[in-house]
Amino acid sequence: MRILVQVVKNAKVDVDGKTVGKIDKGELIFVGFKPGDSTKIVDKMIQKLLKLRIFFDGEKTNASLDQVNGKILSVSQFTLYADIKKGRRPSFNLAANGSVSKPLYDYCVEYISSLGYDVKTGIFGADMKINLI
Repeated sequence: MRILVQVVKNAKVDVDGKTVGKIDKGELIFVGFKPGDSTKIVDKMIQKLLKLRIFFDGEKTNASLDQVNGKILSVSQFTLYADIKKGRRPSFNLAANGSVSKPLYDYCVEYISSLGYDVKTGIFGADMKINLI
């Protein structure tokens, strides 16, 4: 599992010209899976993500998501496992296929929500347009 995290003032994801997920202050996370990933790995990664001290607390970057009452916008992103070692066309052989990734992604979102965090999402597998500040 890979998570790319971006601290945002606000972010939204649009599909077919309609906003499907939107947050104010928080984290925009792009989530990808590889074969062999499990719910146990998801639990560990999400626990780590939620404790990251990546928000400015007035003096330095020292606050976590819950300390700033932040939200999460989660977007599935298989391209996190792109392999660009050879040629100019990325290979995605390292990424898990949708039948593996979708249940793990859904579990990931449900797990974050079960911990009391406000989490919004894009649409798995859709052509998503991301806007962020």
